[in-house]
Amino acid sequence: MSAGVERSPADEHVVLGKLTSPYGVKGWLKVYSYTSPMEGILEYDEWVLRHEGRLERFRLSQGRPQGKGLVARLEGVDGREQAEALAGAEVLLPTAELPELDGDDDFYWYQLEGLRVVTREGVTLGQVDYLFETGANDVLVVKGRGEDAVDDRERLLPFLPDEVVLEVDLEAGVMTVDWDPDF
Repeated sequence: MSAGVERSPADEHVVLGKLTSPYGVKGWLKVYSYTSPMEGILEYDEWVLRHEGRLERFRLSQGRPQGKGLVARLEGVDGREQAEALAGAEVLLPTAELPELDGDDDFYWYQLEGLRVVTREGVTLGQVDYLFETGANDVLVVKGRGEDAVDDRERLLPFLPDEVVLEVDLEAGVMTVDWDPDF
């Protein structure tokens, strides 16, 4: 499973990260990356920034790890004031530019978020709200939502294909799992 990107409200983009604040006085910005590994965001030469309701394209001129995070410099952003104006912007990527995944059990997280989760017996547990990494495996956070959900509980399910996650049908919007609803 490939981790790390979040779905944008606009169907044609995924959110790769966020520009948090200026770094220095020469136009550099601190970057919070949702990609895994975090440096993956720096592999894309062009970023679409969503800020204050508008989209704008920028070319990435430089980027590097800095401390425990990342910093980046965008073409045309040459000073601290310009960088401050972009603080808080989301870094988007058109879904068409995402790399192809290797196997049938590989998914981007945004593809799984919102799927209805049902047990092999047909009991609806809810919807995938979000995912997170634990080191051992990725974890699905399933929230009991909708009229057909068995309850309103939040469940943490390991993303283990063929063990817990039996089938993912993206077209139908359903994930079938081997999970006891009482657990």
